Amino acid sequence: MIVVLEKNINDLKLQNVVKHLEDFGFAVHKSTGEERTILGAIGVQPNFDTRKIRILEGVEEVYRITEPFKLASRSFKKENTIFKIKDVTIGGNEVSVIAGPCSVESEEQIIIIAELVKKSGVKILRGGAFKPRSSPYSFQGMGEEGLKLLRKAADEFGLIVITEIIESSMIDLVYKYTDIFQVGARNMQNYSLLKELGSVKKPVMLKRGLSATVEDWLMSAEYILSNGNPDVLLCERGIRTFETYTRNTFDISAIPVVHKRSHLPVFADPSHATGLRDKVIPMARAAVAAGADGIMVEVHHDPEKALSDGPQALLPHQFEEMMQQLKLIANVIGRTM
Repeated sequence: MIVVLEKNINDLKLQNVVKHLEDFGFAVHKSTGEERTILGAIGVQPNFDTRKIRILEGVEEVYRITEPFKLASRSFKKENTIFKIKDVTIGGNEVSVIAGPCSVESEEQIIIIAELVKKSGVKILRGGAFKPRSSPYSFQGMGEEGLKLLRKAADEFGLIVITEIIESSMIDLVYKYTDIFQVGARNMQNYSLLKELGSVKKPVMLKRGLSATVEDWLMSAEYILSNGNPDVLLCERGIRTFETYTRNTFDISAIPVVHKRSHLPVFADPSHATGLRDKVIPMARAAVAAGADGIMVEVHHDPEKALSDGPQALLPHQFEEMMQQLKLIANVIGRTM
């Protein structure tokens, strides 16, 4: 249920409305927009009489939300969610780029790549320290040592860190090194993990699951939002279909679909979506043209020796080419990079 409050409502009236909602058994989430404050009343009460709230002083209107995802919906918040991480704004007019290797492999490797992406204008460095792999025999990451190297490289070049969290027990460890928690596709419906991330004070990137619908994806975001963390960014990374010529099928249409249904920023990961180096740049261009708020790509200076996902990592010159092209496309659609 959405409760739209009158403009310039005073604190006493606001608290009275909140108290009534809580007394009726609702969890209350506040969203303050440019013109007015909106309260999201979350709770399963199908026969609740909304007039009980409508008659309260300071209430302008009450609406029922038809979408199963409440806090992630445009009904709850009309304006785009925008938040800052240090000097980087996510969800605004600027298209952000996240780049780095699939996995941290050594100090030399992550330092080389961090310097490379920094020179191209990137502000967010990616790198996996814990890697959930399809095969138990594949490289699983360097663990905490990888986190330390990732943080060291980022600090040396003034970059923000994003890295994957794979289970709840690792949150405190990863928290020490990262600026953004990444939830991978295989964990999109790991609800216990999502609930725990709802209580952290750092942003969370939620990647779309391998076979998830847009509604499934937004419902997973709801778990994080409803547990208190408003700084959620979504990432389209391709879904599993019957097609075999690419690693996954890149659902570019999901970007405008989510923007219409939700206020959350939407990124795109063409590296995992296609799994092939020569397909990454075209799909990155398409994602920016479709309105993505950011791009996440894998880059490696020596991908033939990469311990994971070398075939989808861009070479340095390809990455520089992509950055130049994306800036042109962003400019055409009235955005910046």
